[in-house]
Amino acid sequence: MEDEEMEKKVQQYLHRKGFRLTELALQEERNRLSTTSLSDVSLSRLDNDPARYYDGYNKLRTWAYNSLDQYKHELLRVLYPVFIHCFMDLVAEGHTQEARSFFHKFREDHELMHSRDLQKLEGVLSPLHLEEMDLARSLRENKFRIKLCEYSYELLLQYLQKTQALVMLGIINERIIFEVSAGQPSLISDDADVVALVGTSKDLAKQINQKEVHWGLLEDSVEKRMEKALSDSDKIEAESKDADADDNNKKKSSEGGKQGGPLNKKLKKDKVVGATGKNNKSDASMVSGAPRVKSELTLPAMPVEVEQSILEDLRNRAQLNNLALPSVSFYTFLNTHNGLNCSSISNDGSLVVGGFSDSSVKVWDMAKIGQPAKTSSSQGENGSSQSEHLSTSEGKRPYTLFQGHSGPVYSAAFSPFGDFLLSSSSDSTIRLWSTKLNANLVCYKGHNYPVWDVQFSPVGHYFASASHDRTARIWSMDKIQPLRIMAGHLADVDCVQWHVNCNYIATGSSDKTVRLWDVQTGECIRMFIGHRSMVLSLAMSPDGRYMASGDEDGTIMMWDLSTGRCVSPLAGHNSCVWSLAFSCEGALLASGSADCTVKLWDVASSTKALKLDDR
Repeated sequence: MEDEEMEKKVQQYLHRKGFRLTELALQEERNRLSTTSLSDVSLSRLDNDPARYYDGYNKLRTWAYNSLDQYKHELLRVLYPVFIHCFMDLVAEGHTQEARSFFHKFREDHELMHSRDLQKLEGVLSPLHLEEMDLARSLRENKFRIKLCEYSYELLLQYLQKTQALVMLGIINERIIFEVSAGQPSLISDDADVVALVGTSKDLAKQINQKEVHWGLLEDSVEKRMEKALSDSDKIEAESKDADADDNNKKKSSEGGKQGGPLNKKLKKDKVVGATGKNNKSDASMVSGAPRVKSELTLPAMPVEVEQSILEDLRNRAQLNNLALPSVSFYTFLNTHNGLNCSSISNDGSLVVGGFSDSSVKVWDMAKIGQPAKTSSSQGENGSSQSEHLSTSEGKRPYTLFQGHSGPVYSAAFSPFGDFLLSSSSDSTIRLWSTKLNANLVCYKGHNYPVWDVQFSPVGHYFASASHDRTARIWSMDKIQPLRIMAGHLADVDCVQWHVNCNYIATGSSDKTVRLWDVQTGECIRMFIGHRSMVLSLAMSPDGRYMASGDEDGTIMMWDLSTGRCVSPLAGHNSCVWSLAFSCEGALLASGSADCTVKLWDVASSTKALKLDDR
């Protein structure tokens, strides 16, 4: 018998026997069951309703903005990851029009902090774009880490439970990792550091930053020997002056008279001035106080003439500070027609190199600028001369042309002594050139995608590369395969920089983080989180303690390598910071930006607070 017929028979029986209350109860139960089935159908329809994302996010946004001022800035941090994933989920479900409407409706809330990401995501118009775009893929594969105080976290949980916002709860649970801390909420100024894409592991950054970093200089460096020689000479000079002063005192005191008092005062004053002058000099130099560490790499022997040249440079080096600024020399490339991608100057300033979009590398000798130059060219990897590219009808060129790459050249770097040159290209190769022979020596193949940056180590022989394949690699000139592969970044590795003791390299990435890697083990030992856009440039201080990083928004951040903390953000540029460099004694930092300015920063004032804490 069918269920419907059975219910009908039961109802007739109850009516015939006069069980009125039982009949009404049965009818009520039937109505309730039919209502439940209808609500299930409506819920299944709601699961595909794009309006649920709009309503859920709008209510969460309104609640966050209406929260207490003390906790509002922390609760607002949750909105950006929820907004991004609501938009991408709408696109993934095929609701393209609703996704665009949602994106433009709430975009202004996040324009200040995440404008670069929003510009890229604006081009997502189909589920296929989510798979093809690196940023979208990275956002969907990894989780956001957000720092909240305990009370803010409790407020958020109470809201989600009270409103039964299932869509928002699902996104928050699946896409966000909360780092809950006891006590008062964090400062508004820390907002750049508290929302970051760090992968799926909650404690990854914390575990990495607990590792020890030996940030000092090499034990047997030229600077150390120079410092020892100077200190020995200072001692001898001081002893001789003291002896002469004692002899003069005895001589004058034996003569007696009124001249003895003023003379003694003058001698004391000279001693005080000399001492304070010496102290100022030692304070101005960051390098002298740096600890010494052993090298983990087998370092090449330094030629005697090179060592003498470095010592001579150290003797003649002037101490720079905010009152004694350096002289500036600019080189301008004319008529490049947007073809110049990179440039670099050799350590002694005698050579300038440019890498171009037509796959060529050109080197200028500064001593020959303005003089009639002979045409010269490099030899390719196969040994054949490339001089046929330099027809006499084009006239004589004032540079040496290196050809061999098959794509735009994105980075070029001289060896410390200027005898070798490295170049990296979109053809995924790195080439080693000799500036003495004007020839290509080696073509290094290992990366699978364009190589954005390449840098020689401070001692030469070793070099590091950064690529679109999300890895950095360590190479040596005598081997065609990489010695180490540093993998861990969630997006392109855009720049790379060696530490002064050659034991570490730093990498900046489009995932908005900077990482420090141990060259010997290949492990990541520091993760620096705080940038709001891709990191484009890096520089290490001469003493090895600090690192500067510049990003796409124009922000420069100074980091303490030993603690992993940001010492000081340097705000002044309003566009990409393409290059950074410390002065030789570490007192000044220079930055070059796409806003057409070069700025000099006082490092001493930026790190003053940290030095006071150390004391």
